[in-house]
Parts: sequence; C-alpha cells; structure tokens
Amino acid sequence: MKKILLILSVLFLFACQGNYSPKPRGFFRIDLPEKEYVLFDSIFPYAFEYPSYGEFVPDRRTSSEPYWGNLEFPQFKGTVHLSYKEVENEGDLVQYFEDARSFAQKHIPKATAISEELLIDDRRKVYGVLYEIKGNEAASTLQFYVTDSLDHFLRGALYFSVSPNNDSLGPVIDFLEEDIRHLINTLQWK
Repeated sequence: MKKILLILSVLFLFACQGNYSPKPRGFFRIDLPEKEYVLFDSIFPYAFEYPSYGEFVPDRRTSSEPYWGNLEFPQFKGTVHLSYKEVENEGDLVQYFEDARSFAQKHIPKATAISEELLIDDRRKVYGVLYEIKGNEAASTLQFYVTDSLDHFLRGALYFSVSPNNDSLGPVIDFLEEDIRHLINTLQWK
C-alpha cells in the first residue's frame, strides 16, 4: 500500500509540472437590446423619442431647474443628463452656447480628441452641436446642445456611473450614440 501511495504521489507531482501561462483578462459580454422607441411628450416644453430600454426621470435635485431630467439606462449604468433653459434674450443664448462649449472643453486633460458636429434642421427649427469626446478616461464621451435660436435651449451629456474605461465601454457608447442622435432627430419644441 505504501508503494502504491508513493508512486501515485510521484506521478501527481510530475504531472503538475509544466509551463503555466495565465489567461488574459476578459470582460463581460454586453447584450444590446433591439432598438425600439417611446415618445416622451408631457408638460415639458419639448418632446422627443427615446429608447424603450431607457427611462426618463425628472431631475429632483434641489439645484435642478424646471424641465431638467435624466434619461437613465440602468442596464448600462449610463445616464443622459438633460438641462433645459428658456431663452429670454440674445445674451442668454450666447451664455448658454459658451457654457455648453466650456463643459465639453473641461474634458481636454483626459481627451485625445474632441470633435464637433454641427446640427441643422430648418424644418423643425433645431440647431446645435454634438461633441464627441475621445479618450480612454474621458468622463463624458457625448455631449450636445440644441436650440431653436429664439425660445428654447436643451443641453445633454452622457455619463456612466462606472470608472471610465472607454475602450471597454466602446460598444455601449456607440449603441447609445445612435439613441442620442435619434433623440435629437425627433426633438420637437412646444
């Protein structure tokens, strides 16, 4: 019995030798839902379509202003923060443009590039800029503002409630970018 146990022990020790190489670190698979949109039309001075896997929640913080809201995507731990301003005079509009540009430019230390896309839809009177912020550690990868140039100004910014690693979040960012573009393309002023 002792000989058999000794032989098995020796075989076991030799069987475990060899080159061990660790497996590369993996990431969870992200299942993206089918695109389907719901109309947001309430007492707010704007209406738009947003994805059915998102939820529009009015901003209840004490610092929020009327008609602010969040478009939340719990499945992705992401939120598009929407802030609305009523335009009372031309000076207000200039200040809102500058504030939106400034918020996007605050990402320069972590960004590798910031591209601006001009948005113009004369039929719906929707004009603005979409900022795409590239960089692995940029906190917000998409920001935009739209206005009718007379009465309304709406600003939006996409944030995730996870540590920024935009290489891993890339598929989700691209997926939600389509939804943000759809929101802008279906926006109606009231």
